[in-house]
Amino acid sequence: MLKLSQTILLVCLCCLPVAAQAGQSTRPSQQPDADVVKVTTELVQTDVMVFDKQGRFIEGLGQKDFELRVDGKTQPLRFFDRVKAGAVNEDAQLAVARGASQPGPTGESAPLDRGRPVFFFVDDMHMGLQSLDQTRKLLRRFVDQDLKQNDQAEIVTASGRLGFLQQLTDNKKVLRTAIESLSPRKGIVKDMQHPPMSEYQGLQIDRGDRDTLGFFVDAVMAESRMTRPSAEDEVHRRALMLLEQAASLTSMTLSSLDDLVRSCAKVPGRKLIFLISDGFFIDTRNSHATERMWILTSAAARSATVIYSIDARGLIARLDEAGDQVAVDPTGRLSRGSQGEIGSAQDSLNALARDTGGRALFNTNDLHIAVDNGLKETATYYLLAWRPDHEGNTSKFRRLDVSVVGRPELTVRVRRGFFDLEPQRTTVKNNKNAPDQKAAEKIAETKLRAAIMSPYPDREIPISLSVNYLETIEKGPSLSISMLVPGEFLLLDSQNKAGAQIDLAGAVFDLSGHVNDRFGQKVTLTPNNPEASAAGRELTYNHSVILKPGLYQVRVAARDALSGHAGSENSWIEIPDLSTRALALSSLIVGERSAETLPAKSSDALSLAQGVRLNIDRHFRRDSFLRYIVFVYNAATSPAKSVPDVVTQVQILRDNQPVATSSLKPIPTEGVEDFRRLPFAADISLEGFSSGRYILLFTAIDRVSASSATQQVRFEIR
Repeated sequence: MLKLSQTILLVCLCCLPVAAQAGQSTRPSQQPDADVVKVTTELVQTDVMVFDKQGRFIEGLGQKDFELRVDGKTQPLRFFDRVKAGAVNEDAQLAVARGASQPGPTGESAPLDRGRPVFFFVDDMHMGLQSLDQTRKLLRRFVDQDLKQNDQAEIVTASGRLGFLQQLTDNKKVLRTAIESLSPRKGIVKDMQHPPMSEYQGLQIDRGDRDTLGFFVDAVMAESRMTRPSAEDEVHRRALMLLEQAASLTSMTLSSLDDLVRSCAKVPGRKLIFLISDGFFIDTRNSHATERMWILTSAAARSATVIYSIDARGLIARLDEAGDQVAVDPTGRLSRGSQGEIGSAQDSLNALARDTGGRALFNTNDLHIAVDNGLKETATYYLLAWRPDHEGNTSKFRRLDVSVVGRPELTVRVRRGFFDLEPQRTTVKNNKNAPDQKAAEKIAETKLRAAIMSPYPDREIPISLSVNYLETIEKGPSLSISMLVPGEFLLLDSQNKAGAQIDLAGAVFDLSGHVNDRFGQKVTLTPNNPEASAAGRELTYNHSVILKPGLYQVRVAARDALSGHAGSENSWIEIPDLSTRALALSSLIVGERSAETLPAKSSDALSLAQGVRLNIDRHFRRDSFLRYIVFVYNAATSPAKSVPDVVTQVQILRDNQPVATSSLKPIPTEGVEDFRRLPFAADISLEGFSSGRYILLFTAIDRVSASSATQQVRFEIR
């Protein structure tokens, strides 16, 4: 049962001054996301996937079937389980998500709450109009039905035309915008002479196919007075020109895919890339495609990436598109020479999938099957845990190898290694050869800029970001940006006792990638006493900006001047256009109230606002209360009473399933001067919720205008 205590909040929690503050931290130490998840302080675990030669997941393996080696040394397994990550349709996992007791090692494990990073690489350099339409439908279905609560997705094109929208995100609005922005960009590989020569026909001529060569030589001789040797030279020249054009397009596709594979190596966990294309030919004589593909698959192995290839054409009835000019051959020679065209175009897709451990799906109009299969295969894995050998406190990279005993024909996919990452707590001494101030400032600026513009957040310093929208009476839509830097990841200058030196920076981008606002500050985090470290303290920075309605992304970064480490984070937010008079909501602004703090009376709104500060990282203790505030805009007034009639409902979701739902609660209007901005606040008791990631879903229903609006915020219980 969801416990709510209502109150009106007239002072917004996020209306903070533009300043940096250092304060005592009572939060647990934050660790960067890692591929290896600790079971306890003594055990380390990793996930393992095992496939047969057909790419099918091997069921029924037990603890004794695995051999695990760390740095070449066999480690006895202390824990074993089979896990279905993200399988919300399974009763056992749903029970865990709803707070049921955790099964034993032989049962289904609770979801790890990490989610799945899924990438879609749309090869628009080799894709026709019909295929592009099919791809849009596929992506829409994935976003609407398959993207789960903790999953993230990214849509990337070979041409790069999506620009700033090519980002890994869980924001469905951003993903839908990227889908609708896909446009045809099929490369122009055409022969302007008559009869027209296709790319594959040019490839066959270059490979020495006598039927294809003979047809075009005869056609040239029929329209000119060339001798046969001269006609053959002309046909070879035309074929070479086509192949050079095609090689350029193929190089662009493979280069873009290689960039994606390498860049996503920063994303923790196993990555899944769906390569969607009409296929392309591998020309071993006039291009470096084979070498590029070998390099690409090697990079995929290093970044723990699996590629699933999809032929966007589905069931192929004809190779040419409507409106394409094709050569007419009543003799049948071109038909004989083109018999292998479909398979040749698919060879590249099949090779990329096979060599990276994925699968290729061809000749079906249900493209969703490939996506569904890929999601299922990468969601199932075995969980192995071992007791590590402690070798001091230094961070060391350890190589991890796992094999199935007596089954060398099986493919075992496991993370290649891990670092013993711990927060930096040591101090540094003065460096006599340190760069001068101007050089140091340039280095800091370069590092901050690189962190902000990085395609994926940098977690050397795991900073947290909270972005909240609020409509102000004086200035209109205001964006409140708050970032938190944990002190345990910062170094102190012990000799000068100057504390930790942190450079902060941020920017607000629109959908086109244009910067709408920049901000930054140099901050010193001073310990409580000369012997203290930065651990146990945290740095908060707040900034506000006035923006027009639209979809924006906020990117922030922090750099430790002494260690040189940097961290970054980003967040999307949509500012509604209130001029449309449609019902709209502000952001859900959340804070944490401890169980020891007495709840304020409903009439004491100012005390409620001052008693709880903004929870930037949205991490909550299980024995605390989540306090939220939201403003309802453009509520209609009742003709009879001249007051709004708005009711609210709150749901707590885990794994896309409701675990708690409140009854309908009316928003009080007594004492509210401006009905266009109705404030509402409540406390939610987190008692009884298990640790994990959740979504707070708030719904406002205007019973006068018969309209509704929703807003949500993610939070984690620890």
